[in-house]
This record gives sequence, structure tokens and C-alpha cells, in this order.
Amino acid sequence: MPQNTKNKRVPLPQFLYGTAWKENETQRLTELALRQGFRGIDTANQRRHYHEAAVGQAIAASIESGLMVREDLFLQTKFTFQSGQDHRLPYDPAASVTTQVEQSFASSLEHLRTEFIDSYVLHGPTQRIGLTPDDWAAWRAMEMIHDSGRARVLGVSNVTLEQLRSLCREARIRPRFVQNRCYAVRSWDRLIREFCAANDMIYQGFSLLTGNREVMARPEIVQIAKRHGRTVSQIVFRFALDVGMLPLTGTTDADHMRMDLDVFDFQLEPEELQTIERVASR
Repeated sequence: MPQNTKNKRVPLPQFLYGTAWKENETQRLTELALRQGFRGIDTANQRRHYHEAAVGQAIAASIESGLMVREDLFLQTKFTFQSGQDHRLPYDPAASVTTQVEQSFASSLEHLRTEFIDSYVLHGPTQRIGLTPDDWAAWRAMEMIHDSGRARVLGVSNVTLEQLRSLCREARIRPRFVQNRCYAVRSWDRLIREFCAANDMIYQGFSLLTGNREVMARPEIVQIAKRHGRTVSQIVFRFALDVGMLPLTGTTDADHMRMDLDVFDFQLEPEELQTIERVASR
């Protein structure tokens, strides 16, 4: 019987470890991240970019070793439309979207060896403008999964502000999380961050380092890092935390994992936050 989790507390981590693009190293790196102290794991049932079953193997091994229990872990996965998949589909391509969501979710539970998912995310609408009937069919199916207690909260990824507003207007269950690629040259997705803050949603930022290499080399950022005795990467992650983001990292290096988590004992000054907010717009 599935565990009813609707009324249970969702463990909210301050940092997520992203498992995309790790392929055969997924299990080892996920276990490594958990040993370094990560308790938030982000994955997807999209074999094209993720190895969700290997994430499940890592979690099972970590629980078996006594490192943690399932209730310590925030586990997030996603439903991905066929356009974002390769031939290794987690559902019947001829089935309705509603059935595809249910099949994908059931597969995720099996992959991750769990009875519930903390956050179930729509891995992006089917197109860049507006929401289609398929988008709504997927969201309604996700709402039913939430109703069943198998997903504690819902989220959406790779979404525009207009799409997010539409979703929030008409959804029976609003997203709790919004996960977007976060570029400094696009003001760190500020408009969507502000909408999230005003509507009781948490913004998850990914590609904070890989998408902002040029900005990270700017002398203003380097100077802030020197002032605090930190790396530029740590300054970017501290900035994300200070402006209300839940950041993701996908590093494959144990030292970098520890350094990423070592950002909770300092804060940036208001003027430093302002500098980082506007650095790419100069």
C-alpha cells in the first residue's frame, strides 16, 4: 500500500545535488554527495539525461549503510514529455498523457525504491509560449498523484513567467517549486523569483556556475570573494541563498561538494548583493 504523506512535513534542504549527465557514474557520485552531507537529491525519469535507477541504488546503499533514513532525504524527480526523451521511454508513447504521467511516476517509485516522492516536477511545458492541452493533462494527472499521497508537493521546471502565471491561475494545486536555469545576463531570473516570493513558491536555480562563467570572472565578483576569503563559486551560491533561491550543484568533485555546502556561516552585505544582481547588466 502506498504511504499517505499528504499531511507529513516535507524536509526542505538548503541545497540540492543534481544528478543529470552523470551516466554510469551516477550511483557513485550520488553516494559521494550524500556522504558529504547533501540531503536533497534532484533527478528525473528521463534516461536521455538522467539515470534515475542508479540514483535509487545510491539512496538504498546509503540507507542500508546507516548513513541516513528515508525521512532525512528530500527526493525530487520529474515527468518529461516525449519530446524531451530518447527511445528509452518510461511510459507507453501511444497512451494518453494522463496514463503516461501515472506510468512514469510508478516507474520513478520503482527506480528510487520509495513509496513516495517529496517533490514531483513537470519537466517543462511542451512549448515555450503558453500552456497546451497536453500540459494541462499532465498537471491534472500530477494533481491526482498528489491527492493520493504519493507526491508531497508539486513543481514545474523550465517555465516562463507567463506560463507560471497561467498555471497558478488555473491549477487546483499550485506548484510549490519552480526550477529554472538561472543566468546572470537575464538578471538571475529576477521576475520569476519575485513572482515566486509573492506567491509562496520556492525558486530552484540550476546552472548557476556553468551558465555564468564569464560573470564569475568579473573583478567585482572576484573582489567580493577575496573580501570574504571564499571562492567565487561559494559567493555565487551564497548570493543564491541570500536572495531566496534553493540552489542546485552537480559537481563531481568531493572537495567541491564540501565547499558548496560550506556557505552557511557567512552572509553577503546588501551592497554586495546589489553588485551581483546587476553585474551582468553593466
